[in-house]
Amino acid sequence: MLNMQTKYVVILGSLMSGLGKGVVTSSILKLLDFYGYKVLPIKFDGYLNYDCGTMNPYQHGEVFVLDDSSEVDMDFGIYERFLNRSLTGDLSITGGKLFSSITSKERKGEYLGETVQIIPHLTSEIIHRVEGIAISKSPDVLVIEVGGTVGDLENNYFIEAMRQLSLKHDVVFVNLTYIPELAAVGEQKTKPAQIGLRMLLQAGINPDFLICRTSSKLTQSAKEKLALFGNMEKEMIIDDPDLPTLYSLPLRFMEQGFDRLLISKLGLKQKDADAVKLDAWKSRVQRVVSPSRSTSIAIVGKYTSLRDSYASVKEALVHAGSAADSRVDISWVEASGLEGDGADMSALKSVDGIIVTGGFGTRGTEGMINALQYARENGIPCLGICLGMQLMTAEYARNVCAMKGANSSEFDSKSRYKVIDLLKSQRSVKDKGGTMRLGAQDCIIDRTSMVHGLYGRDVVSERHRHRYEFNNKYRRALSRKGLRIAAVTKDKKLVEFIEWPSGFGVGTQAHPELKSRLDDPAPLFVGLVNAAVQRHVRNDSSR
Repeated sequence: MLNMQTKYVVILGSLMSGLGKGVVTSSILKLLDFYGYKVLPIKFDGYLNYDCGTMNPYQHGEVFVLDDSSEVDMDFGIYERFLNRSLTGDLSITGGKLFSSITSKERKGEYLGETVQIIPHLTSEIIHRVEGIAISKSPDVLVIEVGGTVGDLENNYFIEAMRQLSLKHDVVFVNLTYIPELAAVGEQKTKPAQIGLRMLLQAGINPDFLICRTSSKLTQSAKEKLALFGNMEKEMIIDDPDLPTLYSLPLRFMEQGFDRLLISKLGLKQKDADAVKLDAWKSRVQRVVSPSRSTSIAIVGKYTSLRDSYASVKEALVHAGSAADSRVDISWVEASGLEGDGADMSALKSVDGIIVTGGFGTRGTEGMINALQYARENGIPCLGICLGMQLMTAEYARNVCAMKGANSSEFDSKSRYKVIDLLKSQRSVKDKGGTMRLGAQDCIIDRTSMVHGLYGRDVVSERHRHRYEFNNKYRRALSRKGLRIAAVTKDKKLVEFIEWPSGFGVGTQAHPELKSRLDDPAPLFVGLVNAAVQRHVRNDSSR
């Protein structure tokens, strides 16, 4: 039976990409969460990939992995970080999934000989999926982010489906737009937003709220123009100015009364916000905005020219910084720039901590190994994530265990010491999408390890996304030379965490950044930031 109680909020973006629909969607989710409403996000993406699993991070940013092994758009990371809740892959609806389903049904004869078309078959499939989530999960509000920009060919069918959805259910439309402010004129220009509104009206949608991305607070004259051309009251026009942190946006929306207006428009039962939850969020945001101290962390990676490739790592440092009451200044270091004999390591000399990140392919791996060696030999707190952990193993094997040329078989199939090797289950894999070791998996932590002290638990669950593993053939030899095996899978077959014998040096095969939230920071990142702060204090006192 259809859940008629579920309300819907649909967020559409006009004019240009990169305005922050994911942050706006997450802020709306957080507002409703403050008031105790059960909320869930849905994300529409028009690309014809089935999911994000095979996408190059240079083109699409990081691939975000959920507990259930789904590889989804990076906006899911923002949703989870705001809601402090793990989500599921069925909330990600892509063009690839839809067309695959439509084609499969047509081949099976389920359309009974009809000519299958965008309308009504594809739009009905979208509505069916949305309603299915409402039935199975029974949220008070489904908040739907339509990927892309109004006017894009690839998301037109999503917009039409949402128009049709509004004929059946209570739907509130929110349009995110851009208000440029030209320095030469000194005025906020509303004409582009008016054009975007006109395009939405042509699609049969009259937005209930207009959220304006600006560099500064929206002026009254700009609001009046937009209200006139957008057929809405001025109070329904909300500004989204540049803020010191994205986690401030829900609070900025509340200052403008957007929370009360949205709840009223949805026809939800009025109630007070949870004061404890709201105050806790304000306190954490305040420590992000105005921390009492600072430290510096270098992120060494393969895709640093596109910061979205490491969005979750960056945000995990923000969360850990809030927990440690410290600002974390990030230095982005391209790994390929650290390669070669006599590589210039000056980019790492002034930092208090180092993260060596994940990635695929040979490029930059020797630079990562050089960075890890530099950190270990100079006592710089270091965290190796996924590939970073694998190369931490190779570095230790080479430079401590005298295993010359030790490497991963991914990068050197002829190496005598393949300390990292392909999983047996991966050797026959031909398809690349959704075939790695993916999703949340438990591991058992050695109680005597530093990692156990950080987590405070014997068993932890972190998310994975990789094909290669620590080669058990070398477990004993590396351990004898001091490399600690800090955690293994429950069946004890796979190494999950390693530690250097001294100082803060931790490697994890998992991606702990994927489960880090402002309300619940990742323990390894908190440990790294605290160690970096201590190093910063020691260095300051010795000057």
